[in-house]
Amino acid sequence: MTGNTFGQFFKITTWGESHGRAVGVVVDGVPAGLEINKELVEDELKRRRPGQSSVSTPRKETDEVEILSGVFDNKSTGTPISMLVWNKNANSSSYEHLKNLPRPGHADYFYLKKYGIRDYRGGGRSSARETVGRVAAGAIAKALLETYGTKIVAHVVELGGIRAKKLDFDKIMNNLEKTPLRCADLDAAEKMLEKAEHARDMGDSIGGIVEVVVKGVPAGIGEPVFDKLDADLSKAIMSIGAVKGVEFGTGFESSRMNGSEMNDSFVIENGDIKTDSNNAGGIIGGLSTGMPIICRAFVKPTPSISKTQKTVNLSTMEETKVSVTGRHDPTIPPRMVPVAESMVALVIADHMIRSGNISPDSLLG
Repeated sequence: MTGNTFGQFFKITTWGESHGRAVGVVVDGVPAGLEINKELVEDELKRRRPGQSSVSTPRKETDEVEILSGVFDNKSTGTPISMLVWNKNANSSSYEHLKNLPRPGHADYFYLKKYGIRDYRGGGRSSARETVGRVAAGAIAKALLETYGTKIVAHVVELGGIRAKKLDFDKIMNNLEKTPLRCADLDAAEKMLEKAEHARDMGDSIGGIVEVVVKGVPAGIGEPVFDKLDADLSKAIMSIGAVKGVEFGTGFESSRMNGSEMNDSFVIENGDIKTDSNNAGGIIGGLSTGMPIICRAFVKPTPSISKTQKTVNLSTMEETKVSVTGRHDPTIPPRMVPVAESMVALVIADHMIRSGNISPDSLLG
């Protein structure tokens, strides 16, 4: 299997399966001298961790990280940072009856077609458990970016068709963790929670939209043509399981606008040239504009549901029915928030190193 490594200058390789012994990540390209400790990483992993609310899988994992290399005296050494998290609460028995029954909405059958073998215990590599490595690496990327004044926040803006109102960056940061839905509009969050719990009680699930906002990215970050900043961000976000679409700024709505409505006009503000709007979502021509980068991920409903669905029995080659029992999230977006932040942080860090805005070697001296 290829495709386990992401990035060019700030590079990660994730490894491990949902019901294997452990999951983890190797992070290469972290400049020497960055303050790193296990608490920094675990604070982010706690946000992704299962079993935190009624809209999260009840699987209980402590997600304690072991930093195996690349850090000395709580500072990065410039060498690869390897991190490991043991799987302590995997319950593979729930998947035994699914050994020959590919789950609708999952990659089970298509893994089998590609490799001739698959780990049916929780989906193996295709499980959301794989994102532990992304979030651990993202914690380091976010810490690196913050030393340069760049901040990232993701939040749920729609769930089950319920839309949150628009809020400013500080309000989002302040309200984000006040509800398990990670929706900064607390009134909308209450309605979202009711809808998610109803879907769970009905043996079903709902999808939604996660928005990511990045402040403090200077203008000119990105590589035009094939490595455009928005192209790399799109790949990063689309690589997260269950994401089916990505948009920037006005996004899909821009196809229904006039150019006079869509274009961000230039103005002079305090001696600097800026745009007077941000319909482009902070990126034009693949380069950052200096305005906040705003992108949204469209997330499908959780495919693991207890409602009876049609499938086939691979051993008998007969059509049959399946109900996916076990421990599953009735909705994905709330737990995807730290994953989306991490993937965006990895891309921004990579491009800021490529553009020379972050030293590739050391933060010391």
